[in-house]
Amino acid sequence: MIDLSGRTAAVTGAASGIGRACAVRLAAAGARIVVIDRDADGAEAVAGELGGTALALDLAEPAAFDDLTLEADILVNSAGLQHIAPVEKFPPERFALLLRVLLEAPFRLAQNLLPGMYARGWGRLVHISSVHGHRASAYKSAYVAAKHGLEGLSKVLALEGAGRGVTSNTVCPGYVRTPLVEGQLAAQAETHGITEAEVVDGVLLARTPVKRLIEPAEVAGTVAYLCGPDTASITGSSFHLDGGWTAS
Repeated sequence: MIDLSGRTAAVTGAASGIGRACAVRLAAAGARIVVIDRDADGAEAVAGELGGTALALDLAEPAAFDDLTLEADILVNSAGLQHIAPVEKFPPERFALLLRVLLEAPFRLAQNLLPGMYARGWGRLVHISSVHGHRASAYKSAYVAAKHGLEGLSKVLALEGAGRGVTSNTVCPGYVRTPLVEGQLAAQAETHGITEAEVVDGVLLARTPVKRLIEPAEVAGTVAYLCGPDTASITGSSFHLDGGWTAS
């Protein structure tokens, strides 16, 4: 059993999908949850369900961090978005947006929380990366670039937190059954000129030996483990939940 009683966990993108699953799992372990999401109503709903606190925050806006004061022992960077297009047609503003949300926001949140973690001598940074932090797919230049960058950021945070009780790791799932992935189906179908069912089998899971989507609760279980009491020496690592994709 993982006991996080007395700990506070800030989870981004926690109004739905993987973020919500992580918030639910950490709350079940006894942590007080700060539900961070740009969807204020959704954040309030999840916070009310878990007895936590909602924080409406648009991670795409750099100014949102300027006056942010946040205290937490655990940070789970889970907020995400996607855009699919070939490089020559990829809108530069969308490329910049993905990097702000997927890479700059985790940096800014860690920067905000680390002084308190260092002072208390304990902290857990867990970043929801992706198999795309280690592999590439066509038409996803911004997402792949951001996730590769997140892997590097996590390792730097691990080195800087070593000896101060703070660990940093990434969890790298393949395709998870979330609104983000469901939204990709239509976009991929249009890009490739095939049906959504063909996208699942022939595109999303083409390189995955285990032919099923991952459930958000599976990702949340790994996140909770990394926040537990037996992980002080686990840092700078990437945990692959990819159905064997990177093994092939």
